[in-house]
Amino acid sequence: MIAQKLASFIQNATFEDLSEEAKKQLKIRLLDSLGTAIGAIEGTPVEAIRRMIGDFGGTGLSSLIGGGKTTPDRAALYNSALVRYLDYNDSYLAKGETGHPSDNIGSILAAGEHNDICGKTFLTALALAYQVQCRLSDEAPVRDKGFDHTTQGSYAVAAGVSKALGLNEDKTANALSIAGTALNALRVTRTGALSNWKGLAYPHTAFGGTHAAYLAKYGITGPPAVFEGNKGFMDAIAGSFTIDWENEDLERVTNTIIKKYNAEIHSQSSIEGILELKKEHEFTADEVEKITTDIFDVAYHIIGGGEEGDKTIVRTKEEADHSLQYMVAAALLDGQVLPDQYKKERIEADDIQNLMKKIEVSPKQEYSDRFPDEMPATLTVYLRNGDKFSINKMDYEGFHTRPADWNTIIQKFEQLAEPYTSQELRNKIIETVQNFEQHTVRDLMKLLNAVQLANNVNIKTEEVYYA
Repeated sequence: MIAQKLASFIQNATFEDLSEEAKKQLKIRLLDSLGTAIGAIEGTPVEAIRRMIGDFGGTGLSSLIGGGKTTPDRAALYNSALVRYLDYNDSYLAKGETGHPSDNIGSILAAGEHNDICGKTFLTALALAYQVQCRLSDEAPVRDKGFDHTTQGSYAVAAGVSKALGLNEDKTANALSIAGTALNALRVTRTGALSNWKGLAYPHTAFGGTHAAYLAKYGITGPPAVFEGNKGFMDAIAGSFTIDWENEDLERVTNTIIKKYNAEIHSQSSIEGILELKKEHEFTADEVEKITTDIFDVAYHIIGGGEEGDKTIVRTKEEADHSLQYMVAAALLDGQVLPDQYKKERIEADDIQNLMKKIEVSPKQEYSDRFPDEMPATLTVYLRNGDKFSINKMDYEGFHTRPADWNTIIQKFEQLAEPYTSQELRNKIIETVQNFEQHTVRDLMKLLNAVQLANNVNIKTEEVYYA
């Protein structure tokens, strides 16, 4: 059975299997994701989840970023929602699928704190989650079949949490089978009028996958032929594929990419391009007649107005960060794309609503053929006085051809976390992540528990009450 072979791969993986580069990149992505999490702590949907958890009460076993404790599966939901809400965490580009492997961090932290694992075990579990999600995205894409990338994520969450809990091979196989059977999600999440669910779909998978691993821990079994069986993943959704789990490594994290701008991943090279054009030629948005953007087909269909809907209709944060027209307009008008560009008053402003309707997006076959090894785009700005400026892009700072270094990630972390943390706390979080082999997950969660919520949302558990 494939699930059993995957479980054996998970069971046998060790920290020593990781290259030094993989260890470094895992820690960089952890700090990057903690920054996006802390920066999202006042997001309306995550505040709603926090209130829900507070109303539920109950025994607290795993920490919430910002204070309080709850059950591991609910902590996975909440902390994953924080990582994901800003849409500023890392990505993995496969030819037919795009996912965000750092979405797995909240689950592994929750289970890892409960099981009191060391930093080495955490990094191994996280590497496994990255490997499973990325390899399934490579070989078994589901987007064109109408399913969301969180479908592959169900196996990744189960893999990482099973490793964090120290489950044996049989229980790990059951965790994979339960999660993979139960958590097949529809792509409507990211088409048409976008809702809060766009940012909460993977956190829900984190909740369900964590819960599946705990069910397996206590002896619940799942369908053993979840992959290859009658009406299983291959038969019902993905089609036939092969991954030789016996010969997989733990290096796929080194092929993931980090966002320079707070924007959907396929927009990054276009945003960098428009900012470079503006800096070089010193034009203003008021001078623009139109902007044309030639881009690869995946970007066109997801954020450019292709098969997933008109992207010049933008009313919400979720629609704005999945509209290439909006994000390019924001970059040109404001000189940056950060969380402030998704505030309600900014989205509704006349200048940005008018400018984005002057931006035309078209797919180019040559660029589609070069994706995902490159992120190609050509932007041409036409001014009302007849001037025309153009730029060709193949990548951006943060892409695997120009990877972000520690200094870049620390700067991003500082910017996002500063409103909710002291400099002393930020320094301790950075030091702990950079030297995670010498720390435990509980050490890190103790620090994250001290992040301050500006609005003092209540969380009540048996252990802690934060007013």
